[in-house]
Formats: sequence, C-alpha cells, structure tokens
Amino acid sequence: MSDKPKDSTLLVKINKEDKKLFIKLCEGNDTTASREIRQFIKKYIKKQKKN
Repeated sequence: MSDKPKDSTLLVKINKEDKKLFIKLCEGNDTTASREIRQFIKKYIKKQKKN
C-alpha cells in the first residue's frame, strides 16, 4: 500500500440499497468500503497511465 497520507475526501452519491450491500459485502470480506474504493481508484489510474 501507499505511504501517502489520506488527506482528501471524495463524495460519491449512490443508491442507498447499493451502499448497504456494498458495505455488507466488504465487511464479509474483512475490508472496508473506503479501502476497496481506494484500491479501485489506484488500479484505474495505473491502467489509464498505460493507455
């Protein structure tokens, strides 16, 4: 993982049911929604840099 400080917030609007299910699934996988979203963003950035 990155040693960069987490010093910013991203507000994302999603459907309430999707949010609840996503958080439940994350908890079931011993992770957090924030961690998974950060990983998605990092992978997306890495992929876009290759293009």
